[in-house]
Amino acid sequence: MADIHNMLEKNDKKLPRPDWIKVKAPVSREYQSTRDVIHKLKLNTVCEEAACPNIGECWSQKHATVMIMGDTCTRACAFCNVKTGVPGALNPHEPENLAQAIAELKLKHVVITSVDRDDLEDGGAEHFAKCITAIRARTKDTTIEVLTPDFLRKEHGIEIVARARPDVYNHNIETVPRLYKTIRPGARYFNSLHLLKTVKEIDPSIFTKSGIMVGLGETKDEVLQVMDDLRSADVDFMTIGQYLQPTPAHAPIDRYVTPDEFEYYARQAKAKGFLMVASSPLTRSSYHAGDDFAEMKAARDLMLAEQ
Repeated sequence: MADIHNMLEKNDKKLPRPDWIKVKAPVSREYQSTRDVIHKLKLNTVCEEAACPNIGECWSQKHATVMIMGDTCTRACAFCNVKTGVPGALNPHEPENLAQAIAELKLKHVVITSVDRDDLEDGGAEHFAKCITAIRARTKDTTIEVLTPDFLRKEHGIEIVARARPDVYNHNIETVPRLYKTIRPGARYFNSLHLLKTVKEIDPSIFTKSGIMVGLGETKDEVLQVMDDLRSADVDFMTIGQYLQPTPAHAPIDRYVTPDEFEYYARQAKAKGFLMVASSPLTRSSYHAGDDFAEMKAARDLMLAEQ
């Protein structure tokens, strides 16, 4: 209780937002077109639900991160703006609706994420697999990235999704282990590492990816240790971005990490062996995901050619 009290008390001391964090409001025709298709097919996106600062840029380029299995999460992470509660039943038509939307938007790369569904026996793993299968049947040239929950205590959940063979399997560590108790209380750090390592063991050809937020009170050494842990799990791609407080009820920002510090983290991560690193104040796990996937694939192809 003391940790939560301190967190709420600190919310009263709002930090001024630096210039490098500010973004323009979305107004383009392409943004509106993407929004119209998503709303017509009644799809949820993490872009809207989590109030992502990059929504204007991404939707203008017809990039979107679709959130499946409803808009209500069974967890209550202190950093996340997605609502918490008792979710409804899964929509059996969602995989086909999703595939249709991707075809209409002519997406080259799609990111599929979800709320946590601890209420389901498999955590929603089979639904993820059905979405991947439906997209493959409709648009064979679209590369697929999944950003899944941790499937904590859901036997075979990881395997079900990995066997569906997404091109990229992303699962975010989110923060350093010391902060899990207050920032990600329903999750377990080493379970998330286990998930990422298990995906590689099931299918080494799948790219694995994970990310953290900074500015929550972590130390530089703790971030470097997370990098080492992710490399031990054979993770290919790491993202690092500034935490932004969605509402006063969420975890407070400890500080704004400077662009120079993000560049330092990028250099360190590259030196530790990641194929791809995205580290900047506005980096989010699916920001520029399509371009990053192409670059990461080229990097692995080059590495294999040199062996």
